[in-house]
Amino acid sequence: MADVDPRVELAGIPLRNAVLTASGTFGYGTEFAPFLDLEKIGGFVAKSLTLEPRFGNPPPRIGETPSGMLNAISIENVGVKAFLEEKLPALPAGVVVIASAFGTAPEQYAELAARVSPHPRIAGIEINASCPHVKAGGIEFGQDPQLLGELVRTVRAATEGPLLVKLSPNVTRIADMAKVCEDEGADGISLINAVQAMEIDVRTRKPILSNVLGGLSGPAIRPIALRMVYQAAQVVNIPICGIGGISHAEDAVKFLLCGASAIQVGTLNYLEPGAAERIAQGIAQYAADHGFARVADLTGALELG
Repeated sequence: MADVDPRVELAGIPLRNAVLTASGTFGYGTEFAPFLDLEKIGGFVAKSLTLEPRFGNPPPRIGETPSGMLNAISIENVGVKAFLEEKLPALPAGVVVIASAFGTAPEQYAELAARVSPHPRIAGIEINASCPHVKAGGIEFGQDPQLLGELVRTVRAATEGPLLVKLSPNVTRIADMAKVCEDEGADGISLINAVQAMEIDVRTRKPILSNVLGGLSGPAIRPIALRMVYQAAQVVNIPICGIGGISHAEDAVKFLLCGASAIQVGTLNYLEPGAAERIAQGIAQYAADHGFARVADLTGALELG
Protein backbone atom coordinates (compact mmCIF):
# COMPACT_ATOMS: atom_id res chain seq x y z
CA MET A 1 0.00 0.00 0.00
CA ALA A 2 1.36 3.41 -1.01
CA ASP A 3 2.00 5.87 1.79
CA VAL A 4 -1.28 7.48 2.76
CA ASP A 5 -1.69 10.01 5.55
CA PRO A 6 -4.59 8.60 7.61
CA ARG A 7 -4.88 11.61 9.92
CA VAL A 8 -7.98 13.81 9.95
CA GLU A 9 -9.31 16.64 12.08
CA LEU A 10 -12.81 16.73 13.52
CA ALA A 11 -14.14 19.90 15.14
CA GLY A 12 -10.61 20.93 16.04
CA ILE A 13 -9.74 17.49 17.44
CA PRO A 14 -6.74 15.87 15.71
CA LEU A 15 -7.35 12.16 15.07
CA ARG A 16 -4.80 9.55 14.01
CA ASN A 17 -7.40 8.19 11.62
CA ALA A 18 -11.03 8.82 10.63
CA VAL A 19 -12.63 6.02 12.67
CA LEU A 20 -14.19 6.53 16.07
CA THR A 21 -16.65 4.31 17.86
CA ALA A 22 -20.13 5.52 18.67
CA SER A 23 -21.50 6.40 22.06
CA GLY A 24 -23.53 3.66 23.67
CA THR A 25 -21.85 0.87 21.72
CA PHE A 26 -18.36 0.97 23.21
CA GLY A 27 -18.94 1.45 26.94
CA TYR A 28 -16.12 3.41 28.54
CA GLY A 29 -13.43 1.98 26.29
CA THR A 30 -11.83 -0.44 28.74
CA GLU A 31 -14.42 -3.11 27.91
CA PHE A 32 -12.99 -3.29 24.38
CA ALA A 33 -9.29 -3.13 25.25
CA PRO A 34 -8.92 -6.96 25.11
CA PHE A 35 -10.19 -6.99 21.53
CA LEU A 36 -8.39 -4.12 19.79
CA ASP A 37 -5.61 -1.62 20.35
CA LEU A 38 -7.48 1.52 21.38
CA GLU A 39 -4.56 3.63 20.20
CA LYS A 40 -4.96 2.39 16.62
CA ILE A 41 -8.39 3.94 16.11
CA GLY A 42 -9.20 7.62 15.86
CA GLY A 43 -10.84 7.60 19.27
CA PHE A 44 -14.19 6.84 20.84
CA VAL A 45 -17.25 8.62 22.10
CA ALA A 46 -17.94 7.36 25.60
CA LYS A 47 -21.34 6.23 26.76
CA SER A 48 -23.65 9.19 27.32
CA LEU A 49 -23.36 10.67 30.80
CA THR A 50 -25.90 12.24 33.09
CA LEU A 51 -25.12 14.26 36.20
CA GLU A 52 -26.17 11.35 38.40
CA PRO A 53 -25.99 7.58 37.71
CA ARG A 54 -28.90 6.27 35.68
CA PHE A 55 -30.26 2.72 35.45
CA GLY A 56 -32.23 2.89 32.21
CA ASN A 57 -35.27 0.91 31.12
CA PRO A 58 -36.14 -2.57 32.41
CA PRO A 59 -35.54 -5.56 30.09
CA PRO A 60 -36.21 -6.63 27.45
CA ARG A 61 -34.52 -3.60 25.97
CA ILE A 62 -32.59 -5.04 23.00
CA GLY A 63 -34.02 -7.01 20.10
CA GLU A 64 -32.99 -8.15 16.64
CA THR A 65 -34.69 -7.08 13.43
CA PRO A 66 -33.78 -7.80 9.79
CA SER A 67 -30.50 -5.93 9.10
CA GLY A 68 -30.59 -4.05 12.38
CA MET A 69 -30.89 -3.90 16.13
CA LEU A 70 -33.67 -2.30 18.13
CA ASN A 71 -32.76 -0.96 21.56
CA ALA A 72 -34.22 1.08 24.36
CA ILE A 73 -31.41 1.09 26.94
CA SER A 74 -32.29 4.67 27.91
CA ILE A 75 -28.87 6.14 28.79
CA GLU A 76 -27.89 3.76 31.58
CA ASN A 77 -24.59 5.13 32.85
CA VAL A 78 -22.34 5.52 35.89
CA GLY A 79 -22.75 9.30 36.21
CA VAL A 80 -20.19 12.01 35.69
CA LYS A 81 -18.33 11.60 39.01
CA ALA A 82 -17.53 7.90 38.50
CA PHE A 83 -16.64 8.58 34.86
CA LEU A 84 -14.03 11.18 35.79
CA GLU A 85 -12.63 9.38 38.82
CA GLU A 86 -12.77 5.72 37.74
CA LYS A 87 -13.31 5.25 34.02
CA LEU A 88 -10.98 7.85 32.49
CA PRO A 89 -7.88 6.95 34.56
CA ALA A 90 -8.21 3.32 33.45
CA LEU A 91 -7.63 4.22 29.77
CA PRO A 92 -4.24 4.21 27.98
CA ALA A 93 -2.75 7.71 27.76
CA GLY A 94 -2.88 7.95 23.96
CA VAL A 95 -6.59 7.24 23.51
CA VAL A 96 -8.73 10.11 22.23
CA VAL A 97 -11.90 10.33 24.33
CA ILE A 98 -14.97 12.39 23.47
CA ALA A 99 -17.54 12.64 26.26
CA SER A 100 -21.25 12.42 25.48
CA ALA A 101 -23.58 14.66 27.49
CA PHE A 102 -27.26 13.99 28.16
CA GLY A 103 -29.90 15.73 30.26
CA THR A 104 -33.53 16.71 30.48
CA ALA A 105 -32.86 20.46 30.45
CA PRO A 106 -30.21 22.63 28.75
CA GLU A 107 -28.81 23.59 32.15
CA GLN A 108 -28.11 19.92 32.95
CA TYR A 109 -26.19 19.47 29.70
CA ALA A 110 -24.27 22.67 30.38
CA GLU A 111 -23.33 21.69 33.93
CA LEU A 112 -22.14 18.31 32.74
CA ALA A 113 -20.09 19.85 29.95
CA ALA A 114 -18.54 22.34 32.36
CA ARG A 115 -17.48 19.52 34.71
CA VAL A 116 -16.12 17.21 32.03
CA SER A 117 -14.48 19.44 29.44
CA PRO A 118 -11.62 20.79 31.65
CA HIS A 119 -10.34 17.25 32.23
CA PRO A 120 -7.07 16.79 30.32
CA ARG A 121 -8.19 13.42 28.96
CA ILE A 122 -11.31 14.82 27.30
CA ALA A 123 -10.78 15.90 23.70
CA GLY A 124 -14.30 17.24 23.23
CA ILE A 125 -17.99 17.02 24.09
CA GLU A 126 -20.75 15.47 21.96
CA ILE A 127 -24.23 16.62 22.93
CA ASN A 128 -26.69 13.72 22.74
CA ALA A 129 -29.69 15.65 21.48
CA SER A 130 -31.32 12.72 19.79
CA CYS A 131 -31.85 9.61 21.93
CA PRO A 132 -35.05 8.10 20.45
CA HIS A 133 -36.18 6.10 23.47
CA VAL A 134 -36.02 8.44 26.46
CA LYS A 135 -39.29 9.95 27.55
CA ALA A 136 -37.79 13.27 28.69
CA GLY A 137 -34.91 15.13 27.05
CA GLY A 138 -32.89 13.87 24.09
CA ILE A 139 -35.22 13.56 21.15
CA GLU A 140 -37.29 16.52 22.32
CA PHE A 141 -34.27 18.74 21.68
CA GLY A 142 -33.38 16.93 18.48
CA GLN A 143 -36.77 17.46 16.85
CA ASP A 144 -37.47 21.12 17.64
CA PRO A 145 -35.17 23.70 16.01
CA GLN A 146 -35.85 26.29 18.72
CA LEU A 147 -35.17 23.86 21.57
CA LEU A 148 -32.07 22.58 19.77
CA GLY A 149 -30.80 26.11 19.33
CA GLU A 150 -31.34 26.90 23.00
CA LEU A 151 -29.56 23.70 24.00
CA VAL A 152 -26.50 24.31 21.82
CA ARG A 153 -26.31 27.97 22.85
CA THR A 154 -26.47 27.08 26.56
CA VAL A 155 -23.81 24.38 26.34
CA ARG A 156 -21.63 26.56 24.13
CA ALA A 157 -21.57 29.17 26.89
CA ALA A 158 -20.44 26.53 29.40
CA THR A 159 -17.39 25.21 27.55
CA GLU A 160 -14.74 26.55 25.20
CA GLY A 161 -13.67 23.07 24.17
CA PRO A 162 -14.61 21.30 20.93
CA LEU A 163 -18.39 20.85 20.83
CA LEU A 164 -20.25 18.40 18.59
CA VAL A 165 -24.00 17.84 18.43
CA LYS A 166 -25.41 14.39 17.64
CA LEU A 167 -28.51 14.84 15.53
CA SER A 168 -31.70 12.82 15.32
CA PRO A 169 -32.87 11.31 12.02
CA ASN A 170 -36.43 11.56 13.28
CA VAL A 171 -36.99 14.95 11.67
CA THR A 172 -38.38 16.22 8.39
CA ARG A 173 -35.50 18.51 7.38
CA ILE A 174 -32.11 17.44 8.72
CA ALA A 175 -30.42 20.37 6.96
CA ASP A 176 -32.37 22.84 9.10
CA MET A 177 -31.26 21.14 12.31
CA ALA A 178 -27.64 21.07 11.15
CA LYS A 179 -27.72 24.79 10.35
CA VAL A 180 -29.13 25.60 13.79
CA CYS A 181 -26.15 23.87 15.38
CA GLU A 182 -23.67 25.80 13.27
CA ASP A 183 -25.41 29.12 13.92
CA GLU A 184 -25.37 28.55 17.69
CA GLY A 185 -21.65 27.86 17.84
CA ALA A 186 -21.22 24.09 17.53
CA ASP A 187 -17.82 23.04 16.20
CA GLY A 188 -19.22 19.98 14.44
CA ILE A 189 -22.21 17.69 14.08
CA SER A 190 -22.59 13.91 14.32
CA LEU A 191 -25.35 12.12 12.45
CA ILE A 192 -27.35 10.06 12.58
CA ASN A 193 -28.57 8.57 15.85
CA ALA A 194 -30.93 5.57 15.79
CA VAL A 195 -34.20 5.73 13.90
CA GLN A 196 -37.28 5.48 16.10
CA ALA A 197 -38.91 2.12 15.41
CA MET A 198 -41.01 -0.74 16.79
CA GLU A 199 -41.15 -4.54 16.49
CA ILE A 200 -43.79 -7.02 17.64
CA ASP A 201 -43.64 -10.66 18.74
CA VAL A 202 -46.78 -12.18 17.21
CA ARG A 203 -46.60 -15.22 19.51
CA THR A 204 -47.13 -13.02 22.56
CA ARG A 205 -48.85 -10.20 20.64
CA LYS A 206 -46.58 -7.79 22.52
CA PRO A 207 -43.84 -5.37 21.50
CA ILE A 208 -40.39 -6.98 21.82
CA LEU A 209 -39.18 -4.08 23.99
CA SER A 210 -40.59 -3.18 27.38
CA ASN A 211 -40.42 0.46 26.28
CA VAL A 212 -42.59 -0.39 23.22
CA LEU A 213 -40.57 2.00 21.02
CA GLY A 214 -36.84 1.83 20.48
CA GLY A 215 -34.04 3.01 18.24
CA LEU A 216 -33.19 1.05 15.09
CA SER A 217 -29.50 0.87 14.21
CA GLY A 218 -27.28 -1.26 11.99
CA PRO A 219 -27.08 -1.75 8.20
CA ALA A 220 -30.81 -1.06 7.73
CA ILE A 221 -30.31 2.64 8.40
CA ARG A 222 -27.14 3.27 6.39
CA PRO A 223 -28.82 4.66 3.25
CA ILE A 224 -30.88 7.00 5.44
CA ALA A 225 -27.75 8.17 7.22
CA LEU A 226 -25.87 8.72 3.96
CA ARG A 227 -28.72 10.84 2.63
CA MET A 228 -28.78 12.97 5.76
CA VAL A 229 -25.00 13.47 5.88
CA TYR A 230 -25.11 14.55 2.25
CA GLN A 231 -27.96 17.00 2.88
CA ALA A 232 -26.33 18.44 6.00
CA ALA A 233 -23.02 18.90 4.19
CA GLN A 234 -24.74 21.11 1.64
CA VAL A 235 -25.65 23.75 4.23
CA VAL A 236 -22.92 23.81 6.93
CA ASN A 237 -19.24 24.59 6.94
CA ILE A 238 -18.50 22.82 10.21
CA PRO A 239 -17.18 19.23 10.13
CA ILE A 240 -19.54 16.25 10.09
CA CYS A 241 -19.03 12.88 11.74
CA GLY A 242 -21.02 10.24 9.85
CA ILE A 243 -22.81 7.45 11.74
CA GLY A 244 -25.21 4.72 10.69
CA GLY A 245 -24.83 1.06 9.81
CA ILE A 246 -21.15 1.11 8.89
CA SER A 247 -19.90 -2.47 8.53
CA HIS A 248 -17.03 -2.22 6.05
CA ALA A 249 -14.39 0.27 4.94
CA GLU A 250 -16.39 0.96 1.79
CA ASP A 251 -19.38 1.95 3.92
CA ALA A 252 -17.17 4.42 5.77
CA VAL A 253 -15.75 5.81 2.54
CA LYS A 254 -19.27 6.54 1.31
CA PHE A 255 -19.83 8.80 4.33
CA LEU A 256 -16.53 10.60 3.71
CA LEU A 257 -17.41 11.14 0.06
CA CYS A 258 -20.77 12.61 1.12
CA GLY A 259 -18.98 15.22 3.22
CA ALA A 260 -18.08 13.61 6.54
CA SER A 261 -14.64 14.30 8.00
CA ALA A 262 -14.74 11.21 10.21
CA ILE A 263 -17.12 8.35 10.97
CA GLN A 264 -18.32 6.39 13.99
CA VAL A 265 -18.80 2.63 14.09
CA GLY A 266 -21.76 1.65 16.26
CA THR A 267 -23.83 -1.55 16.27
CA LEU A 268 -21.08 -3.55 14.58
CA ASN A 269 -19.03 -3.33 17.79
CA TYR A 270 -21.39 -5.85 19.36
CA LEU A 271 -20.70 -8.38 16.60
CA GLU A 272 -17.04 -7.65 15.90
CA PRO A 273 -15.28 -5.80 18.75
CA GLY A 274 -12.18 -5.16 16.63
CA ALA A 275 -14.09 -3.79 13.64
CA ALA A 276 -13.03 -0.15 14.04
CA GLU A 277 -9.36 -0.97 13.51
CA ARG A 278 -10.17 -3.11 10.45
CA ILE A 279 -12.24 -0.32 8.94
CA ALA A 280 -9.51 2.28 9.54
CA GLN A 281 -7.02 0.10 7.68
CA GLY A 282 -9.51 -0.41 4.86
CA ILE A 283 -10.10 3.31 4.42
CA ALA A 284 -6.36 3.91 4.03
CA GLN A 285 -6.19 1.09 1.49
CA TYR A 286 -9.07 2.60 -0.48
CA ALA A 287 -7.31 5.96 -0.51
CA ALA A 288 -4.11 4.36 -1.76
CA ASP A 289 -5.92 2.36 -4.42
CA HIS A 290 -7.67 5.46 -5.75
CA GLY A 291 -4.75 7.89 -5.74
CA PHE A 292 -5.50 9.93 -2.63
CA ALA A 293 -2.43 10.96 -0.64
CA ARG A 294 -4.50 11.76 2.46
CA VAL A 295 -7.67 10.21 3.86
CA ALA A 296 -8.78 13.78 4.58
CA ASP A 297 -8.95 14.38 0.81
CA LEU A 298 -11.84 11.91 0.56
CA THR A 299 -14.15 14.32 2.38
CA GLY A 300 -16.69 15.71 -0.06
CA ALA A 301 -15.08 13.98 -3.05
CA LEU A 302 -18.42 12.64 -4.27
CA GLU A 303 -18.88 13.01 -8.03
CA LEU A 304 -22.45 13.68 -9.10
CA GLY A 305 -22.02 14.13 -12.81
